Amino acid sequence: MRSDEPDSSAGVSPGEERPARHEDADGTGASPVPPRKTPVREHAPPGQEPGDAPPEQEDPSRAAPPVSGAHQVPAPEPEVVHADQVEGDEPLLPARVHRPYDLLRLCLGVLVLAIVLGIAAVAHGTTSGLEQDINRGTGEAPDLLIKFAGLASSIAVLLVPVAFAIERLVKRDGLRIADGVLAAVLAHGVTLATDLWVADSAPQSIKDALTQPSPADVHVLTDPVHGYLAPVIAYMTAVGMSRRPRWRVVLWVVLLLDAFAMLVVGYTTPFSIVVTVLIGWSVAYGTLYAVGSPNVRPTGRTLLAGLRHVGFRPVSAARAADGSEELERGRQYFVTLEDGPPLDVTVVDREQQAHGFYYRAWRRLTLRTVTTGRSLQTLRQALEQEALLAYAAIAAGANAPRLIATSELGPDAVMLVYEHTGGRSLDALPDEAITDALMRDTWRQVQALQSRRIAHRRLTGEAILVNQAGTVILTDLRGGEIAAGDLVLRMDVSQLLTTFGLRAGAERAVAAAVGVLGPDKIADALPLLQPIALSRSTRATLRRLSRERAQREREAVLAASEARKTARAEAGESGESGRKAARAEKQAEKRALDEAMDEAREEDLLTQIRHEVLRIRPQAPVEPARLERIRPRTLVTFIAGAIAAYFLLVQLSKIDFQEIVHNAQWGWVAGAAAFSALSYVAAAMSLLGFVPERVPWPRAIAAQVAGSFVKVVAPPAVGGLALNTRFLQRAGVRPGLAVASVGASQLFGLASHILLLLLFGYLTGTENAPTLSPSRTVIAGLLTAAVLVLVVTAVPFLRRFVVTRVRSLFAGVVPRMLDVLQRPSKLLTGIGGMLALTACFVLCLDASVRALGGSSTHVSLASVAVVFLAGNAVGSAAPTPGGVGAVEGALSGALALLGVPFSIGLPAVILFRLLTFWLPVLPGWICFNQLTKKGAL
Repeated sequence: MRSDEPDSSAGVSPGEERPARHEDADGTGASPVPPRKTPVREHAPPGQEPGDAPPEQEDPSRAAPPVSGAHQVPAPEPEVVHADQVEGDEPLLPARVHRPYDLLRLCLGVLVLAIVLGIAAVAHGTTSGLEQDINRGTGEAPDLLIKFAGLASSIAVLLVPVAFAIERLVKRDGLRIADGVLAAVLAHGVTLATDLWVADSAPQSIKDALTQPSPADVHVLTDPVHGYLAPVIAYMTAVGMSRRPRWRVVLWVVLLLDAFAMLVVGYTTPFSIVVTVLIGWSVAYGTLYAVGSPNVRPTGRTLLAGLRHVGFRPVSAARAADGSEELERGRQYFVTLEDGPPLDVTVVDREQQAHGFYYRAWRRLTLRTVTTGRSLQTLRQALEQEALLAYAAIAAGANAPRLIATSELGPDAVMLVYEHTGGRSLDALPDEAITDALMRDTWRQVQALQSRRIAHRRLTGEAILVNQAGTVILTDLRGGEIAAGDLVLRMDVSQLLTTFGLRAGAERAVAAAVGVLGPDKIADALPLLQPIALSRSTRATLRRLSRERAQREREAVLAASEARKTARAEAGESGESGRKAARAEKQAEKRALDEAMDEAREEDLLTQIRHEVLRIRPQAPVEPARLERIRPRTLVTFIAGAIAAYFLLVQLSKIDFQEIVHNAQWGWVAGAAAFSALSYVAAAMSLLGFVPERVPWPRAIAAQVAGSFVKVVAPPAVGGLALNTRFLQRAGVRPGLAVASVGASQLFGLASHILLLLLFGYLTGTENAPTLSPSRTVIAGLLTAAVLVLVVTAVPFLRRFVVTRVRSLFAGVVPRMLDVLQRPSKLLTGIGGMLALTACFVLCLDASVRALGGSSTHVSLASVAVVFLAGNAVGSAAPTPGGVGAVEGALSGALALLGVPFSIGLPAVILFRLLTFWLPVLPGWICFNQLTKKGAL
């Protein structure tokens, strides 16, 4: 925004350039800046269609040529106002833009086309009856009407596209015609491909729905898709006829007449017409998204012409914002007038409106409707909403920019004209300028809005403007809401609390809010004080602060460790007393690291705000409100589970389980069950081996059994970690040490998993070879892993991502391992437990295969180990609880590659999963409840 007043335009000659004036860094004054060397001149004659390119005109400032034969004395040029200047850098606009709406319409068209074809394939009787009813109804039409409709439609289908092309060429809009021709050619190709598919490969029901015997020859079928109508529809859609009211009416009349004529004479079917329209429509929008639509964003010259159209006399316009801010808020212009105060003009076009469309659509899908705005909005609706909110905010008594005019700038843009406010945004102010009085003034503006049930929905630092007098003005009301509910109003309170907390701290932010709204309203907003209820920019800032806070904690721990090492090196001793001192020094180093971690640990901002509010209102509700309709993990889990269940059911339907059960060897089944039970003892060993403190063994085994219940409702890599960490904490291990112990166990488990996979893979490749050369599969796997490691280390983004995740997961593992190394028996217990856990699962799978395959199945134990280790890795990465579906598919597929018949491999995998995953759920639930009652979980 600009805060300066325009200078008088008197005395400016036509050849001079008016310097643009911009706000100083301190916001208290304005200073001239160098103008553009070639100011853009705008000429828009009356009657020109908005959005069309302006025709060239003669420069009115040119003087007439002097009369020949006379001595001419240069006369002083008159002082005129230079009124066609656009100041500031007007960036070059791309010739074409890819609009998300075109992609959305393409997907919608393909989806509807698939549904129509599905209905035609499944509901054959319904489609046949529908066609008979339509043919019976159209057969009663008068012959004169039929002939007129056929003649008019055949002529109009040819004339309408040509007429529109001529009209566009006159307007110098040949790019649209080129897009239409390309879309028509592609639509014709898709039509031919569809005709071939229906004739050769389509199910008979679809062929019956799209074709019928031709009236001219009953032995010849009609075309499934109209070879001329689909290209015409694609052409008319791509050139934008549907956005012009008169041409839209003509388009629909032509389509209806053609459909009526073709149906009556029997050259088509209702489903054929629908498919034709959908193909033409989808191809058109697919073409527009692929090649891009012509960019018709209004330039500064168009803006000046639009201002004159609504009665203003602009002198110049200067851009006030660019970059990401422009995409979110629209292009901002500071406009000076010949007479009167300056203006702030916002230009909103389709490209700006489409910015963030997929993000808004995703939030609308995953969040409750009351918390999200509309993701699809026309320009007219956006204009009306912002105008309504601007008038409503001022009527409520809040300080907001005063809207004085609105207008369209062609078919793809609108402008909103405000009185100039000036000032700087809250984000542009230094921290010392954000006083308590300023925060209270902001809260009073929000209080005025909420008294009339008006929600702002975007109370970030960019939306809060402070003018030169120190008055707070609320801007960016475009995303607001009239007659808002309590939940949305409380979201505004939580957002503004966070905005001020980021700049002034939690204590001052809460004090200012309580001083205006009162403690009750602030306490009611606590359930909404969660990241998902905040704006996108605020969440990004909180994530950045969280990363910085974690980095400071790691640096504090490393500094404490280095300090203790230095002190130990300076006070080193030898002999027996030295060893005792070293043991004591290790204990002191561990305490120093814990103390450093505790001192460096900081609360996040939202937690600080909650504590400040609870200090004022201890009875305030703190349980977060449920804002999500569906979590992303839940959605992915549901989709993956549905796909896995479908494929499993299809495969299970081909297996004779009665025969398999009859021929099963129950001794091996009992052995598989025994190995499954022993795996819980091995799991307890692998955990307690990395916990130096004393933890009861029976409860540790019961906790591993309880993990079988937790795996059903959470992915194995998440549920097991949380349960083990909670169990160790309740057993008396400090939270940081509990996390470190579980992290150490996971780290050693990952290393042993990789080493065992490589070892057994090597043995599998050499067991049938005369030499000890590894198999090609192992070599290919090693090369693939090496390539992945190189890619991760070479790409900076991936490298930072992996390093950050690994550091956060194993931050306290190294100090914890120092404790474990002092007790070698513990370390042997942990490593032995990991090996025993893998051995139990491998033996359980091997016994399952032998139980159902008998002597006819010969698979080595090393091969079974490779199958289990690979399947377990796939299951850990799968989003479904317990890796359901992914583990079954990976194990059965791997067994099939080893030569195990699918009729034996899949039942053996199901038996293995039944013993290790499904049957332990009930004992796990019992153990979970018992441990919870005893306070062990």
